Amino acid sequence: MLSYFSDIQFAEKHWFWLFLLLPLMITWYLIKLKSLEGELNYASFSLLQGIKSSFKAKLRHVLFVFRLMAVSLLILALARPQSRSSWKDTKTEGIDIVISLDVSLSMLAKDFKPNRLASAKDVITDFIDARPNDKIGLVIFGGEAFTQCPLTTDHKIIKNMLPEIKAGSLDQGTAIGLGLANGVARIKDSQAKSKVVILVSDGVNNVGEIAPLTAAEIAKTFGVRVYCVGIGSKGKALQPVAMYPNGELEYDYVDVDIDDATMTQISKMTGGQYFRATDKESLEKTYKEIDKLEKSIISEQSFTNKAEHFLPLAIGALVCLVTEFLLKRFVFKTIP
Repeated sequence: MLSYFSDIQFAEKHWFWLFLLLPLMITWYLIKLKSLEGELNYASFSLLQGIKSSFKAKLRHVLFVFRLMAVSLLILALARPQSRSSWKDTKTEGIDIVISLDVSLSMLAKDFKPNRLASAKDVITDFIDARPNDKIGLVIFGGEAFTQCPLTTDHKIIKNMLPEIKAGSLDQGTAIGLGLANGVARIKDSQAKSKVVILVSDGVNNVGEIAPLTAAEIAKTFGVRVYCVGIGSKGKALQPVAMYPNGELEYDYVDVDIDDATMTQISKMTGGQYFRATDKESLEKTYKEIDKLEKSIISEQSFTNKAEHFLPLAIGALVCLVTEFLLKRFVFKTIP
């Protein structure tokens, strides 16, 4: 019985006031029993000792129990017990995103703390965590481009790869065109309604077989939107100017030279937007802005179903009344 009512709600609870009738019925029954008791005047009760009431006589109160049960079940039925089942039909359409990250030696410049590349990796990790419904891929580029991770929904793979990415691991130079073209190649066949490349660089295209604007035309052809992020402070920054055979770096203050004009043009051509990040805080704001611009499509339909449960209670009340009648008529029949 308890499990039956665990998920039940009553639509008309005011009928519960009728439960106040039960104490009145019990009181009336006890008074009636008292009035039915007879008196016997007899000189001695010794002859009546040892006479026990029959089992049948003890069970006569079960008639009243059935009547109480019938009334209780009828009150519950009148209160209209209902169960509700609800569910959601959720449809999620994610966005396919490829992050194309510059890993040239200049990304070790210390105008970001601790450097540009480390700050970019931290912010990219937060960006990935904020987009659980999207496929995300990773391309790195310097003097050449390399697909670090194809599009995947297993974001843990990308996040595990990011710490292993080292500046200067590819040929020297900044091949923005190749970095963008490689990102487009990874996403062009995607069936997603929105395809995005986020290109992060701190320099000017100076190597590579594909010009940046040519790569932008390719992106536009395949419906890929490009957000370019120029990373670097204004003025001069302490950055590597040479690498010795033992791997040690020589640093010096060098003018920060980012091709804002070209990356702005790339973004406009493809329907994206260009951002300039001069410190880690502005880089975080940049990725948050891109996150707002590229929202996954999530549609939900809610369904609620109600089921009435008064009928079992009404049948139970009827069974109790019929049982009381049959017992009174054939088992506990009284002679007038």
